[in-house]
Amino acid sequence: MHAFDILGDPRRRRILELLADGEQTSGAITDVIRAEFAISQPAVSQHLRVLRDSGFASVRTEGARLALLALARMLAAGETADREVLEKSPEGREFIRRSAAAWGEAHLAAGGEPEHVAAAVEATTKFYAPDPI
Repeated sequence: MHAFDILGDPRRRRILELLADGEQTSGAITDVIRAEFAISQPAVSQHLRVLRDSGFASVRTEGARLALLALARMLAAGETADREVLEKSPEGREFIRRSAAAWGEAHLAAGGEPEHVAAAVEATTKFYAPDPI
């Protein structure tokens, strides 16, 4: 699934808006989305899974509760993420890797030269998401 497909759904955009304010439990997000869009809990879970699988959000276990870590702030209009913060975060590095890969796929689909696209993705990943030392 491409980033535009993922972000094209209003329910997923609303989930990212909620996450832009910070970490949220999946239960809290489910309650809001169910109330605003009148969809079932399994439907909300599916949207959360799409966001997680695509790298827009990640899940971590904290005791018995699951919390979604917001990387969505980077997508909010006019906001940027501190490179150092991203480099220190496994979630941040994974987000950058997935974003670079998605960019590469889009450029290949648009007719980009495979060698150039691969080199650009590799250079971007090494610069913005180096492996921790």
